[in-house]
Amino acid sequence: MATSSKTPAKQNKQPGIEAKMDPAPEYIKATYRPAGKLSGKVALITGGDSGIGRSVTVHYAEEGADVAIVYLDEDIDAKVTRDLVQATGQKCLLLKGDVKDAKFCKQCVEKTVKEFGQLNILVNNAAMQFPEKDVKAIDEKQLDITFRTNIYAYFYFAEAALEHLKAGDSIINTTSVTAYRSSPALIDYSSTKGAITTFTRSLATNVTEKGIRVNAVAPGPVWTPLIVSSFDEEKIKKFGSETAMKRAGQPSELGPAYVFLASDDASFITGQVIHINGGEIING
Repeated sequence: MATSSKTPAKQNKQPGIEAKMDPAPEYIKATYRPAGKLSGKVALITGGDSGIGRSVTVHYAEEGADVAIVYLDEDIDAKVTRDLVQATGQKCLLLKGDVKDAKFCKQCVEKTVKEFGQLNILVNNAAMQFPEKDVKAIDEKQLDITFRTNIYAYFYFAEAALEHLKAGDSIINTTSVTAYRSSPALIDYSSTKGAITTFTRSLATNVTEKGIRVNAVAPGPVWTPLIVSSFDEEKIKKFGSETAMKRAGQPSELGPAYVFLASDDASFITGQVIHINGGEIING
């Protein structure tokens, strides 16, 4: 069994947006015990610098994978995540840029393969949201940014990655509970998440004969930098209280699901969505 080299008590003491959050997000539990489930694998993770993306990145490294993370502009958070990966003995490639750019997405895949010699796991995770109570306030610019970031980029990365993925490899997309129920202040965002869910199912059946699995994770409310940058103070205070567990989830509670879906443990699972939402019953 692989052993962990991290120091959990110090995991959220680094600088960056995450460390400024109160409380700071937990990205991996002190009780997590890696088992080499992704040993020898290479993963490309979009939005891997913070939040759920950081949790996935660190869990993957703990399980033996080298990782490339794509991020927009948060250099400090990205470097902290890289340091955490390197502390496990794995390698980490930082790829800075805008996922709305199809050329950049393709370059990220090519740079990952050039750096590590292969690509086995693609995690489409980067997202943007702009809460608006009135649908008329969602202008064309906002709509374009949201869709290009949240779903166009998933197409761009998947198309490029499939040139390198082989039987046994996988694509994992981050959708959302908002794809399955009403989200009146996030109409454009929830629309993209619905598209991601359908994209996951359709792509899964498209590539199943190649032995490549495509699945998704649908988080409920999770304590990430996206939340504090999107909502006002009052909303943040109540964030997650509507769940059956009466709290928001931590990124550390998401990471293991991505490990499972990327590992051989999920060899008979494709086109599916894992719902991690604090107890909200979802049909579909």
